[in-house]
Amino acid sequence: MAPMGIRLSPLGMAVFCLLGLGVLYHLYSGFLAGRFAFFMLSEPAAGGPESPHGSAPGGAVSVLAAVRGGEEVKRVREGNVLNAKAKGKTREGAEEQLTTGDLLSNRRMYYLLKGAFPAVQINSEERVDTADQETVPWDRSIPEDIKQKIQPKEVPAESVTVWIDPLDATQEYTEDLRQYVTTMVCVAVNGKPVIGVIHKPFSSYTAWAMVDGGSNVKARSSYNEKTPRIIVSRSHAGKVEQVARQTFGNKTVIIPAGGAGYKVLALLDVPEKNQEQADVYIHVTYIKKWDICAGNAVLRALGGHMTTLTGEEIIYTGSDGNEGGLIASINMNHKALIEKLPDLEKTSHK
Repeated sequence: MAPMGIRLSPLGMAVFCLLGLGVLYHLYSGFLAGRFAFFMLSEPAAGGPESPHGSAPGGAVSVLAAVRGGEEVKRVREGNVLNAKAKGKTREGAEEQLTTGDLLSNRRMYYLLKGAFPAVQINSEERVDTADQETVPWDRSIPEDIKQKIQPKEVPAESVTVWIDPLDATQEYTEDLRQYVTTMVCVAVNGKPVIGVIHKPFSSYTAWAMVDGGSNVKARSSYNEKTPRIIVSRSHAGKVEQVARQTFGNKTVIIPAGGAGYKVLALLDVPEKNQEQADVYIHVTYIKKWDICAGNAVLRALGGHMTTLTGEEIIYTGSDGNEGGLIASINMNHKALIEKLPDLEKTSHK
């Protein structure tokens, strides 16, 4: 019973409740928006229903981002306006280069992906200048070559991390060794790479693959066990060669190359005249995850493997570096390869 002289008006109670709901909405709307945002991994089937949550298809946007970034990389190189400068040193003491191509590609790729997936964490090699924002829209078109006859598959945005490398092989880019240069996008769900895109700007070739969702590239069908071809970084060739020959035999062929994306493509059946072919990709030192995530996803989608030198899976959350080196292969006994390379792991932390 209300105190004497005070009457509880139904209208007043309704206004009070509405105000309370407004306060709760204000407090929790940000949380709810992030919690119930979705990321669509696969593309809708042709003629099929759109995503019930209106999410953008990750495969299509990832390919477009890599291509758009590649356009900037190519334009800067062909205009010879690199403005190259050192941005720091690697753990081995080599200077890391930064060019206008890196920065413009990064901006184009980052804002395209962020516009399509505002609730998703995006990690990039280059820093994003928030004062230099750019609107890069996605026109909601899906290229014909990546349309798959599968039902849309969605995951919560909070489980997704996107890794982008706006210009892989910057050192080679400054030396005009264009065949090594790629732009890459990788989508990881709960730390596992599931979408990988590797784009070669100077030939306009793009390799993409989605775990359980199709690809436009295939593994090479065979390799020669008597003369295995091992692809390694140009700066690490000498470090790997002696151990590799002791392990695989004196007929082992060592292929020095630039760019992690290029090295993964060497393991695949790629219709590129300037693309070398290899059986195994080995890296013996620390490497950043945006360099390897896309290649890891492509290999996983095709049944291949990319692990640390001791066989541990590489998780694409947390820190941006992989401490354990890597070994990548496809259509080979990956475990047997790891067992042959015990000495290389010791150098990966140096």
